[in-house]
Amino acid sequence: MKSIINNTAVALVLGLAGALGVATATAQGDPNAGQAKVATCAACHGTDGNSIAPAFPKIAGQGEKYLFKQLMDIKSGARAAPQMIGQLDNSSEQDLRDMAAYFASQQLQVAGAQPISVMLNSGENVDGLALGRDLYRAGNPATGVPACMGCHSPSGLGNEPAGYPRLGGQYAGYIEAQLKAFRTGTRANDGDTRVMRSVAKQLSDAEIKALSQYIAGLTP
Repeated sequence: MKSIINNTAVALVLGLAGALGVATATAQGDPNAGQAKVATCAACHGTDGNSIAPAFPKIAGQGEKYLFKQLMDIKSGARAAPQMIGQLDNSSEQDLRDMAAYFASQQLQVAGAQPISVMLNSGENVDGLALGRDLYRAGNPATGVPACMGCHSPSGLGNEPAGYPRLGGQYAGYIEAQLKAFRTGTRANDGDTRVMRSVAKQLSDAEIKALSQYIAGLTP
């Protein structure tokens, strides 16, 4: 089983760069310039990227490369984000690089995990945090779900050079919403190989809730 898990994780790592559509050039933004360009972001994401509402993601400390891609995708419409319609229309590519650099330079305030119980398809109630930990660290070979830590690191820090996002410390509600969006295909900016959509499709509601809550408590 260990070899299956390792092989699946390796395959995901190799495919994710293409799936995320990561630009080959490293984003180069100026965080000082970016600070003056994010005033309108504060209403939802907080002045330092630590939003106070789970509906909006914490983007403080997120990888600059990943943030830049998401901003570009939202502006182009490749990623649907109704709350941000029109917000980036007047921002140049350099503006988006600077904004990404600013938020990447900020310190994330970890959301924290809450104990939960989830019901499996079998009808059994299990410890949600324990299930989330197992899925994050070992995946579920039986359903083709790879270990999340293969790309997002054991502590949830992600992989900045590769453009894999930081997940640890994010709001559980936001993570749950994004996994469900990938599962339904309403979020589809994971590239032609559809890595996140393929993974999320194999996750049940209980597994998504368990994973999301476990991830929310991950710290470096």
